[in-house]
Amino acid sequence: MLTRRHSLALLAAGCAAPLWSSAARAQGSFPDQPVKMIVPFAPGGPADIIARIIGQVMGTKLGQPVVVDSRSGAGGAVGVEAAARSRPDGLTTVLASTGALVVLPHLMPRMAYDAQKDLAPITHVLSVPQILVVKKGRGMASVADVVAQARQQPGKLTFGSAGNGSSLHLAGELFKLKAGIDITHVPYRGAAPAVTDLLAGTIDMILADVPVVLPHIRSGEVLALGVTAEQRAPILPEVPTMAEAGAPGVVSQTWYALFAPAGTPADRIAKLHDAAAAALQDNDVRRSLADQGGQVVGSAPEQLAAFMVSENKKWGELVKLANVTLN
Repeated sequence: MLTRRHSLALLAAGCAAPLWSSAARAQGSFPDQPVKMIVPFAPGGPADIIARIIGQVMGTKLGQPVVVDSRSGAGGAVGVEAAARSRPDGLTTVLASTGALVVLPHLMPRMAYDAQKDLAPITHVLSVPQILVVKKGRGMASVADVVAQARQQPGKLTFGSAGNGSSLHLAGELFKLKAGIDITHVPYRGAAPAVTDLLAGTIDMILADVPVVLPHIRSGEVLALGVTAEQRAPILPEVPTMAEAGAPGVVSQTWYALFAPAGTPADRIAKLHDAAAAALQDNDVRRSLADQGGQVVGSAPEQLAAFMVSENKKWGELVKLANVTLN
């Protein structure tokens, strides 16, 4: 016969067991709900497209959907801040790019986050080089021609960008520095209006991400003179690198990398990395990313951390040397 004390003991054990097993199940089955991937730019842009391409395969690997969450504003800083302030449980990631991670911190006196302290690296996803293109009829058929004209008429030639402090602006400043030339920067509110003015002949050239100008290169409206990468772009193998074209040291890419909030457990970072790696090894994913004009990377977390340190130093030094501001 059960005593009241025995009954209470069994009831307590019966209640505790489901709680314990539920906790164990939750601990061992990450993720047990959808994983959010913040994109710090508007829907339809390159970052959004890349996130959706890799997110689908990552979701299959993780056993939970990866949901893209657009948080645009302040050149990507709004979305990165949202990720940095999220709970470090592995259920929030962010696909961030060059500007918000290693450029804006040198241009804005008060940043709401420190990318190297507040984010945990997962993997370097993709690097997209810029390409120097010029308007036809300007008498410039090579990088050497651009340099020669710029030296003959300092400050006369113009280059457009997606705005002060953008990766396209810094690519132009790097070209100026390495080639020892003076060309005038014309900032726009995005790459699209800069390309429009290039086609209209309002500006002479632009260093733009490959996908932005690829249709105009293929149509023959503009001339592609050099790619700002260490190797030629597979999508445009006939175009030399800037070094091959006579401007060594002009290496500039818009890169995209995946992060979680700092403090996310290492085993969850590892699982997110494995899912991202599986996506980046998928043939369909690689083909789709190649259409974005970039090179798939797929680094380990520690490699991405080292890359961040290197890029932060490189662009920080250029911002100072070129006196780049957001105004």
